[in-house]
Amino acid sequence: MIAEHRAVAPLRVFLVLLFGILVLFQTMSLPGQFAHMAEESPDFAYLRWPATAVSVFWVLCVQVVIACTWKLLTLVKNDRIFTEASLRWVDGIVWAVAAAWVVLLGVFLYVGFNANDPGLPLLLFLLLTGVTVLGLLMVVMRALLRQATTLRTDMEAVI
Repeated sequence: MIAEHRAVAPLRVFLVLLFGILVLFQTMSLPGQFAHMAEESPDFAYLRWPATAVSVFWVLCVQVVIACTWKLLTLVKNDRIFTEASLRWVDGIVWAVAAAWVVLLGVFLYVGFNANDPGLPLLLFLLLTGVTVLGLLMVVMRALLRQATTLRTDMEAVI
């Protein structure tokens, strides 16, 4: 458990850094980028606000995952990861990934039915597959955490 405790502090530093960068993207970079794209390509200017909203939503989903990970790290640090409280935070991660997946599916279908070139639909399909794998992996990890929590509770009851 000592190695895990040593990893918590640096991981938290990078989570704070990542969260800060995402806030910057969410508030300045993404809206500015889509505004610039609308000026450069007036034919696609109608996509400015939907693209901004979808991108900001995806960043929000990542921020939820970061916040849940932070809480899970607190539970690891306090040696309480194998408790019912941890399942709430894993559920938060699963729901954030699921929400991002649903929106990504919608974008994939919209682009897929309106594309002239297979490049972007293929890229979106790759992302959709990756997010699917991530979501299913989190469901499996949640099941493993539940089993470990049950085993620990049973062991504590015996002792």
